[in-house]
Amino acid sequence: MAEPQAIYLSDYRPPAYHVDKTELTFDLDPQATRVRARLHVTRHPESEAQAALTLHGHGLTTERIAIDGQALLESEYRIEADQLIIDQVPETFVLDTEVIIDPTSNTALEGLYVSGPMFCTQCEPEGFRRITWYPDRPDVMAVFTTTVIGDRQRQPVLLSNGNPIERGELPDGRHFVTWEDPHPKPAYLFALVAGSLECVRDSFTTMSGREVALELWVEAQNLEKTDWAMASLKRAMKWDEEAYGREYDLDLFMIVAVDDFNMGAMENKGLNIFNSAAVLANPQTTTDATFQRIEGIVAHEYFHNWSGNRVTCRDWFQLALKEGFTVFRDQSFSSSINSAPVKRIEDAALMRTLQFAEDAGPTAHPVRPDHFIEISNFYTLTIYEKGAEIVRMLSHLLGEETFRRGSDLYFERFDGQAVRVEDFVETMAEVSGEDLTQFMRWYAQAGTPQLTARSDYDAEKRRFTLTIAQQTPPTPGQEHKQPQHVPVRMGLMAADGQPVELIINGESHGTDTVLHLREAEQQWVFENVDAGAVPSLLRGFSAPVRLEYPWSRDELSHLMRFDEDGFNRWDATQRLALIAIEEMMAAHQRNELMALDARLIEAFRYLLREPTDDRAVLAEMLRLPSEAWIAEQQRRVDIDAIHGARRAAIEQLADNLFPEFESVYHANQQSEAYAPTPEQMASRSLKNVALSYLVANGEVEALNMARAQYEADDNMTDVRAALTLLAHSDRADLGDPAIRAFGERWAHDSLVMDQWFATQVTRPQADALERVRFLMDHPAFSIKNPNRVRALIGAFTQQNRVNFHRLDGEGYRLLADVVIELNRLNPEIAARMIVPLTRYHRLDEKRQALMRGELERIRAENLSRNVFEVVEKALA
Repeated sequence: MAEPQAIYLSDYRPPAYHVDKTELTFDLDPQATRVRARLHVTRHPESEAQAALTLHGHGLTTERIAIDGQALLESEYRIEADQLIIDQVPETFVLDTEVIIDPTSNTALEGLYVSGPMFCTQCEPEGFRRITWYPDRPDVMAVFTTTVIGDRQRQPVLLSNGNPIERGELPDGRHFVTWEDPHPKPAYLFALVAGSLECVRDSFTTMSGREVALELWVEAQNLEKTDWAMASLKRAMKWDEEAYGREYDLDLFMIVAVDDFNMGAMENKGLNIFNSAAVLANPQTTTDATFQRIEGIVAHEYFHNWSGNRVTCRDWFQLALKEGFTVFRDQSFSSSINSAPVKRIEDAALMRTLQFAEDAGPTAHPVRPDHFIEISNFYTLTIYEKGAEIVRMLSHLLGEETFRRGSDLYFERFDGQAVRVEDFVETMAEVSGEDLTQFMRWYAQAGTPQLTARSDYDAEKRRFTLTIAQQTPPTPGQEHKQPQHVPVRMGLMAADGQPVELIINGESHGTDTVLHLREAEQQWVFENVDAGAVPSLLRGFSAPVRLEYPWSRDELSHLMRFDEDGFNRWDATQRLALIAIEEMMAAHQRNELMALDARLIEAFRYLLREPTDDRAVLAEMLRLPSEAWIAEQQRRVDIDAIHGARRAAIEQLADNLFPEFESVYHANQQSEAYAPTPEQMASRSLKNVALSYLVANGEVEALNMARAQYEADDNMTDVRAALTLLAHSDRADLGDPAIRAFGERWAHDSLVMDQWFATQVTRPQADALERVRFLMDHPAFSIKNPNRVRALIGAFTQQNRVNFHRLDGEGYRLLADVVIELNRLNPEIAARMIVPLTRYHRLDEKRQALMRGELERIRAENLSRNVFEVVEKALA
């Protein structure tokens, strides 16, 4: 097979032809759906007069092609390399095509496919070409009218974008519905759903007084799991009006839950298609974390109505334009409803582990890449999460009021257009008067900037001098990096725990300010500072950077107790724990006794005994750094030492602080009925962290507490926490019966079974990999379903590092086998699953050789573009 070729941003050219109107008719059949398309086409005024018409298509059986009603002869067009090329066409014309597609065989879950008894679509980024011949690119925007024809019994519900304008009966028990979407959109926002579904209805009154009908479509057995998503949608609609002035623009907004879906959800205009895991919830089946995740995803997809749909991307290199901005919007929404510090901690933790690892790995790429082979490989944490951090920095640099004025102008100026990252940033520069030329480097340069800070104190002059240097390491294709514009939010905490007034050049900046680091190294002098002040740097994770500063343990303890910023209190605790764990890792490597630093024990004792109003933040502070984050701090990653030291630290904290953890556990028991409120979630989080330490102590009393919590069966948050502790303990007589009973009880619910799979394969015991193989034959598992694959294979390879990285290489072999099979079935999921196998560069030589060997074995296969690109980068 010829190697796939890269596509470059520099090669972008406007489309030679525009489609003003698209008329589609689907005659649904599981194996042979007939799609008739009528495209009203106009030549772009700047294109060549004799430019050929080129359309994209994949897996289409072409029955008819006609221009202005005249069927084309085979000599008048050609089909090559998934393109339909017609050399001679008028300036303006109507193109009719008729194709047949096979939705049942479409295991890639792109285009039109079958999920259980349901037809559904996923067209982003390039799935529409699996439906019909079309200029499948985001800068071709058309008004769509769609007629869906289906069997009245098997597909009583026929949905598409926009508003229904006609419906009727047809012979042989068939019926049709015609939908019209008045807003021009690219093909990637097209959606169709057909099947036997039930509807939950509600409404929302917009700020201008219009009533919008809300519909949430699910299979009948899921009706009781829709309340939370509907309430989340209404909260998001209200918030977007208040925070951004964005009102919904159609009379109908629909959500459909689908079991087989590659992504979390999709923002198709007026008809959002959701992975069922991202929309269905109730207390008996859903954890607190999933309630919050669903709330955020519902908001994210709704917010796309403006930041992605009304204003869309000119080309796929601009993907962060819509995703980064919309992630920032959904993070802001979630922070306004739940604990803002905890939300910031969660987002920063994701950045500092998985995204920083992505930046440091072979697939590192800029937030706005300059080339790609397969665009679906770029739906990454860099595009989404780092893209959101860039928008966050921009909002902080300009201030909330100016940023809001900039976003208003952006939406108004580019409504109905496909635009670039530059259009967004230049609008903000225009409104603010700021020069954002240097800021654009955040979009162009890959990698994570490394900040190195140091300080000096002049006791005689009472001056505290802070020096910060920045350097971004080389990444593939970018050896040399220029300095970024890095906003460093900071403060100083006095020896008595009080914040210090920040005076620079005689001007007061209050007790919290933002330093603008623009050069390779800069210095700031703070006046009238008493001895003993401790710098609190990068408050609120004000920039997506690594930060080094030589804090002592006493200084970190000081910040942990007194810092005004919730994020930095948590960060100080993480850094304090890291120092202790790294010492234990060194002892592990020397085969010596691993003793936990008594100062960390006392710091935790303080946290457990000191009254607090923010239980949610306290729960986060009591969690030790994850194995993934610890690994990110090491030049050479020792898998076994990290796992052994962290586990020993947990056990020693439990041994020394058992009474304190027990007191916190009992103090956070709840008597009121379950509700996913921030207050209740905070108490459950703190209670279950305490229980995890108690069980780590190994006392029968603690295990009985976990068993009692599991058997109480009050809500899935507590049940799942207790089940995990029992299943991960060394007491098989307690864990195995609980796992068996849970699986039997929830065998009918695939989403709960996903939790059951993940709980078993993340256990630290040495039999975890064998458990994965065993569960792959379980009736509830299907390698064709992305949720099952993520729950079983993804959870094992990403969350069970010590067993995935077994020295015999069997974990790597298992993943390679799965990737090879998925490459044939669903290349997009295959490319995502392979990522843990590419992160070998800082491991020991034996593991590196084993991982490279499996990558070479994969490369010998007939690979999809998706997997080929990842493997080639990993082996380069």
